[in-house]
Amino acid sequence: MSDLKEIVNNEDYNLNDSSFRARCKNTLDQQGVLVLENFIQASVIQQIKQEGEANQHLAYFCQQSHSAYLTPPYNNFPAQHPQNYQVMSSKGCITDDQIAQDSPLRSVYDSQDFRQFLCHVLGEQSLYEYADPLSSINLHYARAGEELGWHFDNSSFAITLLVQKPEADGVFEYVKDARNSSQGDMNYPLVESILQGSVKGTPLSMEPGALVLFRGRDSLHRVTPVKGDTTRMLVVLAYNSQPGIALSEFAQETFYGRSAKAC
Repeated sequence: MSDLKEIVNNEDYNLNDSSFRARCKNTLDQQGVLVLENFIQASVIQQIKQEGEANQHLAYFCQQSHSAYLTPPYNNFPAQHPQNYQVMSSKGCITDDQIAQDSPLRSVYDSQDFRQFLCHVLGEQSLYEYADPLSSINLHYARAGEELGWHFDNSSFAITLLVQKPEADGVFEYVKDARNSSQGDMNYPLVESILQGSVKGTPLSMEPGALVLFRGRDSLHRVTPVKGDTTRMLVVLAYNSQPGIALSEFAQETFYGRSAKAC
């Protein structure tokens, strides 16, 4: 499947329409998140789900402890300080080289119309795939009890596609502008309140087929623990604003349980 018109819901989303692009950009700029429900046609999402189910046995599952800032411990702060406070993340992942060449995911990811749409909405000049063979398209699995702990992203934007909802929970929650990283303001009091549960995140409702653009560098976010027997499946479409960028071998081993060197 290579024609984007057979994959994307063109009745609602004309990626080449300048007014539609402008509305999307305004929403993302104002709210820090853009949700395009039913972006992928239902029959195509069903195909992607079947691919995900067939390949789940290939996924690398891991559980990791980390701080909300995704940084090593600061020795000059106590363990319970927001900078060091540890949360848990647990998930499975299959990598780009495990996505079929004829998968609709690859057709969307490689589409120049899609990339030009993203560039306009995100305010980027160009978008490039990762230079390593693992990181461009990832399919994440979250089974019962698995979650993503509160964290800030290192990248300025994230692009995801929901494939399957769990029976219960597995909800994406965020607190917009919880810090100002460009000014070096980590906003420890607010982050502590979020980590302790006294400040609640805003839940983001979405259904399978929804495309989500999210600015998570300064917005603290998490996915609550999944409940039930249905695995949450979410695709991450990862791009760079510069060509030739690859995840380090250490990062690959951490996230994927192997490196491209071993492929």
